[in-house]
Amino acid sequence: MKAKWDVRVYVELYAGAGYNRIRGTESIIAGSPIRALTVKDQFDKYIFCEESAELLDALKIRVKRAAPSANVSFILGDCDLQADKICSEIPPGSSQNRVLSLCFVDPFDIGIKFDTLRSLSKRYVDFLVLLALYMDANRAYVHYLSPRSTKVAEFLGSKTWRDRWTVAQSEGT
Repeated sequence: MKAKWDVRVYVELYAGAGYNRIRGTESIIAGSPIRALTVKDQFDKYIFCEESAELLDALKIRVKRAAPSANVSFILGDCDLQADKICSEIPPGSSQNRVLSLCFVDPFDIGIKFDTLRSLSKRYVDFLVLLALYMDANRAYVHYLSPRSTKVAEFLGSKTWRDRWTVAQSEGT
């Protein structure tokens, strides 16, 4: 895509600190923000959103070390609450300035709201969404089915998901 677009933007909604320790080991590996910054064909702009100020501060230091000349915007806060700010950081596209963004979404659970993705998609954004749901769904199954829980409805962007779930359960699907 590098030759087909004038500006390419990388957006990460759950950026973290930039490095990750592999559970149960002493091994530390570069996380997705650092990997995105160090690809051969770099993006023209990077936007990293992180809810934790501590993790974002660590990421800023690591980004400066890994890619000191990269054009990077850091957004502190919950990506669902910062969607407008994230969109404002994506350069506007036009027929003379074609902009394509890739948004990487890798939440710990189903915390991302579908409306957030819908808001970001107004700016010609392609999404790579990793949903490691099996563990989360099993761990929080009873909570998610509770009528008081809104998490699944916000994730799916549908308040009627429980009706479809009930039908699917009765049909054994």
